[in-house]
Amino acid sequence: MLFLLLALLAQSTDFSAEGLKALDAQKYEDAVALFSKATSADPKDYSAHFNLALAYSFLNKDPQAIAEYETVLSLHPSLYEAELNLGISLLRTKDATGALPHLKNASEQKPGEFRPKFYLAEALFANGQYMEAEAAYKSALDLNSNSAAGELGLGRSIARQDRLSDAEPHYRKAASLDTSYKDLLLELATSYEENQKPAEAIAIYREFPTNPGAQERLGALLLESGDAAGAITALEFAVSQSPTAANRLALAQAYVKQKQPAKAEPLAGLAVEAAPDDTDLRMFYARLLRDQRKFPEAAAQFSAVARNKPDSVEAWTELSGIHMVSEQYQQALAALDHVKALGAESNSHVFIRALAYDHLHDAKDALENYNKFLTASHGEHPDQEFQARQRARILERELGKR
Repeated sequence: MLFLLLALLAQSTDFSAEGLKALDAQKYEDAVALFSKATSADPKDYSAHFNLALAYSFLNKDPQAIAEYETVLSLHPSLYEAELNLGISLLRTKDATGALPHLKNASEQKPGEFRPKFYLAEALFANGQYMEAEAAYKSALDLNSNSAAGELGLGRSIARQDRLSDAEPHYRKAASLDTSYKDLLLELATSYEENQKPAEAIAIYREFPTNPGAQERLGALLLESGDAAGAITALEFAVSQSPTAANRLALAQAYVKQKQPAKAEPLAGLAVEAAPDDTDLRMFYARLLRDQRKFPEAAAQFSAVARNKPDSVEAWTELSGIHMVSEQYQQALAALDHVKALGAESNSHVFIRALAYDHLHDAKDALENYNKFLTASHGEHPDQEFQARQRARILERELGKR
């Protein structure tokens, strides 16, 4: 019996020894198999459980690693390496709350070590405790001032407290320590936008002249600020590199601001093709066509909006206007009927209705609508009022002769 027990112990030791060799050789699947056998042979061998957890971690099998690290801590409470690794594994599974006590314990055990303080800061940040995270990142950076990840974390925790100008130097320090972090300045630019600080966002976007997304946002902000010429330069690059309905529309809007509708029109058309259900985009395109006196094309676009959004007073109104200038008076009246049915008929609509009837030589309905317009108008539209009075007198005489 004693011989059998010694044989089993020797076998367990062999599994662990072979497992360590597999770990050193980065053969993690083999290491899992060997340490699993070792823990089966001796369930209380916390070192075998720890190494099994480590192998699982290297394989990104965090749930299995977590179970093994918890076993280690049940056998050897507060073991520093297990506390630290368990906290990191829990963080990787998005369980920041579960990670916190283990990382706090590890940090307290090794106050002079960077890693436990850094991961404690990461857990606090992930848990939404930004003020505490800021303090923890600062403590970690006191131990390793060259940590790009630490500087980024500090910048982010400060930014989440809406202290963006204080956060920016840390984003920039992270980028200076590791150039792969530079693109994360765009994250800060987005925060500046969200906090209504366009000038600061613009300054960052200018630093990324070859990034289509950054140039798109730069163009949009410049357009909003009134710098259409600057917006065009940025948006032309964005569209050339990565065309979308949004950046085509923004570039078209910039061209319109610069009185270049011929350049705007094809862009707006392509944007509509890419996002046919976007009624605001289609309305912009329709007005662009209208302003270039391409009335049939504009009517088609306004009609498409009205079909997709039958309660759009704006679309029916525009459509009535297009039909009027195209001398399609019955169609204009039909569009005006939709406006009226929606309960949105204004005095301006009444005047257009009077004109339509007048052009159709329907003197009775024309006179009725001219008079209705004049009754409701109080000097707000003097030119239209003058025209309505003149036509009303003429129509009254015509009807009186019948």
